[in-house]
Amino acid sequence: MELLPLLTALLLAHALACLAWTAAARRRQSRCYLLDYVCHKPRDGRKISTETAGDVVQRNKRLSLSDYRFLLRVIVRSGIGEETYAPRSIIEGREDAPTLRDALDEMDAFFDEAIAELFARTGFEPRDVDVLVFNVSMLSPAPSLASRIVRRYGLREDVAAYNLTGMGCSAGLVALDLARNALRTRPRAVALVVSSESIAPNWYSGTDKSMMLANCLFRSGGAAVLLTNDPAHRGRAKMELSCLVRAHIGANDDAHACALQREDAEGRVGISLSKALPKAAVRAFAVNLRRLAPRVLPVSELARFAARLLSRRLLPHLQSSGKKAGGDAPKIDFKTGVDHFCLHPGGTAVIEAVKKSLGLDDDDVEPARMTLHRWGNTSASSLWYVLSYMEAKGRLKVGDRVLMVTFGSGFKCNSCVWEVTGDMADKGAWADCIDSYPPERLANPYMDKFGWINDVEGDTLML
Repeated sequence: MELLPLLTALLLAHALACLAWTAAARRRQSRCYLLDYVCHKPRDGRKISTETAGDVVQRNKRLSLSDYRFLLRVIVRSGIGEETYAPRSIIEGREDAPTLRDALDEMDAFFDEAIAELFARTGFEPRDVDVLVFNVSMLSPAPSLASRIVRRYGLREDVAAYNLTGMGCSAGLVALDLARNALRTRPRAVALVVSSESIAPNWYSGTDKSMMLANCLFRSGGAAVLLTNDPAHRGRAKMELSCLVRAHIGANDDAHACALQREDAEGRVGISLSKALPKAAVRAFAVNLRRLAPRVLPVSELARFAARLLSRRLLPHLQSSGKKAGGDAPKIDFKTGVDHFCLHPGGTAVIEAVKKSLGLDDDDVEPARMTLHRWGNTSASSLWYVLSYMEAKGRLKVGDRVLMVTFGSGFKCNSCVWEVTGDMADKGAWADCIDSYPPERLANPYMDKFGWINDVEGDTLML
């Protein structure tokens, strides 16, 4: 009779050991390590200075004087510098009649250089890739661009390939989330995440002001990222993903329509950016931060914020007599849980709005501002240029935590937190210019030539 309890105890112990081992294995498999990333630097022949941008504007014979003044005002205020890049079709004056070949050539230039460099830098081969996630919002040929990468680099027949379109500037973190989830189902796997945007076929040549803004902001670029969940590679990884939070407020009509591809009154297609965009961004940002804060901030900061909020609501008579009721709302200090802020350089107004919301200083938003100046808004790949700026400046040390925040049509706000685990000292795409950043002044030549335009009232809030 004593044998039965012993066997029962042994079986229970075995079951608990199996459960513990399974839990540990799943935890290891749920890890997501950043092995390396490459930001694409197009050839110098594709640079579009403000002078060139002005020439492109003047080529559009449909523009009236007021339209021209509006675009010049946008260029002056954009925060974009002299060395951003455009597709060859625009440089060569064919923006009004682009072809599918133009669009594919723009993608191929990126594929051939950035992805090849990523494999060369990491030592991994294309056939080591288990998961491929590609995202570009404004181009969806058949076969897909993900398939184009598979064919171009000879990826394995069992590679899990995903192609995302129409997800806007926040697609980079959507792709990252998809890759992380795909890795969870595959032990010791490698994922290639590729983010870009198609500018060539999406230049707007009409006169609708809400649709003309995109021409001034978006530029060519892209990023290729290599991830793994294999703990054997942790020692060579640059960072580990701590958490990722996504917020989507597209159920709201104004938010859904604030960044929308549509036809204008004359049937020309473009991206319309409405006056509701800043409001939608703030709302999506607030939703995202409410979910993010408990995951990244210390208990002490959450308790401090909760205490101040309760005190303000329950004991309003104790507020300082010199302050208006509701004028001193408590804010969470994200710097207690985050060391660096990698913000989407969607435009100067977007950067300033996030800076104000999080209580950041100029140093915190410097990487985003400099990325906007040097590269423009490269859509979903922009965050990787911002991260590369931090790395090139030598700011990322082991143990540091980096918060990425991005916004996109839908309307979406996505964020994630990385922890630096390895050496981050590569200058990447910034190698030839990082020593000159930040420049003494960010004003482009049009500021000197057309500075008077700033005195004219106009709708450029989303910049």
